[in-house]
Amino acid sequence: MEGSSESNSRGLNTSGVSEFLPAERDRSKSFLSHIGYVRSLLGSHKEDTLRADDIVRALKCEDVSLRQWLDNPERSVDAFECFHVFRQIVEIVNAAHSQGVVVHNVRPSCFVMSSFNRVSFIESASSSDSGSDEERPKETMKKSQEVGGSSKEEEFQPFPMKEILAMEMSWYTSPEEDTGCANAYASDVYRLGVLLFELFCPVSSREEKSRTMSSLRHRVLPPQILLNWPKEASFCLWLLHPEPSYRPSMSELLKSEFINEPRESLEEREAAIELRERIEEQELLLEFLFLIQQRKQETADKLKDTVSLLSSDIDQVLKRQLSLKQKGNDVLSFLVSRKRIRQGAEGVEAEENEDDALDSTLLESSRLMRNFKKLESVFFATRYRQIKASASASNDKPLARYYSALSSDGKSSVSNLTQPDSRQGGWIDPFLEGLCKYLTFSKLRVKADLKQGDLLNSANLVCAIGFDRDGELFATAGVNKKIKIFECESIINDGRDIHYPVVELASRSKLSGICWNSYIKSQIASSNFEGVVQVWDVARGQLVTEMKEHEKRVWSIDISTADPTLLASGSDDGSGVSIGTIKTKANVCCVQFPSDSGRSLAFGSADHRVYYYDLRNPKLPLCTMIGHTKTVSYVRFVDSSTLVSSSTDNTLKLWDLSMSVSGVNEAPVHSFMGHTNVKNFVGLSVSDGYLATGSETNEVYVYHKAFPMPVLSYKFKTVDPVSGLEVEDASQFISSVCWRGQSSTLVAANSTGNIKILEMV
Repeated sequence: MEGSSESNSRGLNTSGVSEFLPAERDRSKSFLSHIGYVRSLLGSHKEDTLRADDIVRALKCEDVSLRQWLDNPERSVDAFECFHVFRQIVEIVNAAHSQGVVVHNVRPSCFVMSSFNRVSFIESASSSDSGSDEERPKETMKKSQEVGGSSKEEEFQPFPMKEILAMEMSWYTSPEEDTGCANAYASDVYRLGVLLFELFCPVSSREEKSRTMSSLRHRVLPPQILLNWPKEASFCLWLLHPEPSYRPSMSELLKSEFINEPRESLEEREAAIELRERIEEQELLLEFLFLIQQRKQETADKLKDTVSLLSSDIDQVLKRQLSLKQKGNDVLSFLVSRKRIRQGAEGVEAEENEDDALDSTLLESSRLMRNFKKLESVFFATRYRQIKASASASNDKPLARYYSALSSDGKSSVSNLTQPDSRQGGWIDPFLEGLCKYLTFSKLRVKADLKQGDLLNSANLVCAIGFDRDGELFATAGVNKKIKIFECESIINDGRDIHYPVVELASRSKLSGICWNSYIKSQIASSNFEGVVQVWDVARGQLVTEMKEHEKRVWSIDISTADPTLLASGSDDGSGVSIGTIKTKANVCCVQFPSDSGRSLAFGSADHRVYYYDLRNPKLPLCTMIGHTKTVSYVRFVDSSTLVSSSTDNTLKLWDLSMSVSGVNEAPVHSFMGHTNVKNFVGLSVSDGYLATGSETNEVYVYHKAFPMPVLSYKFKTVDPVSGLEVEDASQFISSVCWRGQSSTLVAANSTGNIKILEMV
């Protein structure tokens, strides 16, 4: 259908015939109930003619194609209904002809019907007079075979749609078109005759349909239409005259007695249909409004419950304050000490200025106000978990229990939950502790830069950092194949230009991980890229032993704190644990023992999951944590029942091991986001609830386990070693971090070997 703008029959634009009829333009939003079926009928302008939202609307309106309606085996002939449909199509064709446009697709498959028998034209009538119609049937048949013949379509159709559509093209082709003559208005009139015949002559079988339509080509009508509908049969034969000049024009057709005689009755029927449509529209509007009202009412009820819960919590906190005052404790001093803010106010002055001090503490904390929404969501999550746990302890449904605790007058009676008085405020201490720790520190300050003599060495990436049991020495290891031991205090206190390691241990291969023995101070273990695990004596600078069980690179090792004789390793060969082997299907990237037990082990894997095993039964994991979308690069225990995992999906996730259901946990307590990590191992370390991790933006991020947003961050400055000026280098990233015991000091290193000792202040 290329070059379709060259003749008058091509002047009808992509909006179809409905552009010429206001009524049809309003109806043009009615479409097929099957998207594939619609698309199979569209010509080259399908994207302009039919929008995606219109198709979706059609699905909701449950419109059907006229072809589907005609071929329904249960359809009986209703004269007024058939005439109503025919007249609408006649008006559509007349509108096109009045504009000098020939409509070639006057076929049932190009029209749709609404539930009130409103007919809409969905196919563009932009076809040419010169041979393009010969190409179009092939194109339409091809689309019919691709889409119309789907299994879903055939399930609901009495006849195979792809075959019916193919035959429909021949049924609605006029005799002059068969001989290769140019299309004319008379051809559209012929197609109207075929359509009129189909309206008044339903058939129940595929064979009968084919036989009847073949006879119609010779103007032979079946006996039932001649007996039951003689007037319609006669008019049909007029429209089907083999000579185009003997067929009526559209103006003659509209003036004919056949079209105008039942007009009055038809207008009454249309008025009734229009009234039904308006009633149904009002019902639809009412349903929509009721739905809005229901949802808003649910929101209002939840808000009312939330306010009641907050009122109950405020009462609990006020009671605590009063109790503390009665014991002689100054509330302001308590809060100030928790926030580590020095105040010189005396007890009496503190009480008078209590409200002002509290306001200033909160409002002056830009971090708190900036993250207020997230803090709010964490607060409610904490409260509902506590309510759920309390309700579960009493074998009751938590939500039902919670809502039943709210009285009808809107005042909270949550405190009436059947639990001991000592546990009513059980949520306060954990949340308050997290909030205070979140607000305690304001920034990360550099305490010292570790300056080494080989900074110009390109192979300087630090893969691991670790402190010994007393926090006096820390070791670094990486791709330079060396374990370097430094004394922390001397680096902090000595302002030297270059810092030398106390001990330096050389390995045969690049090092991926290190771990100090918590029992033997001078013992450290390392893992390398060749799959070898080695144990060193730092005091003597000697290799004690090495283990070569792994076949591929070892990513991580860990020595149990509770049982220092146990060492676990994780490798690309999908295994871990030296005294036994846990085989996995994917690479093991990280392993760690809990601090209080040597019988359990957690590890992260390249299959995006975290596994927690009891080593006494290594066949199956106690818990599998599912939630990451990429490789899990680190796992660290926060306490005996909580661990945090890091992944290259830009998140850390906090897991409560007690929340697993049937050995699977798919609901992390928090997902920590703010840093960037999509490719590299950036480090992870835990201390007193604070989680430190690196970022591929060359920054160190610190989170607290209570809240999912960063507490602090520090960006490493990239300095040109020659000029000494700061430069931008997007390739640099933080490669390792480690807390100094349970203190506020941590050591971080980046991919160029730049090591800094940082402190939270």
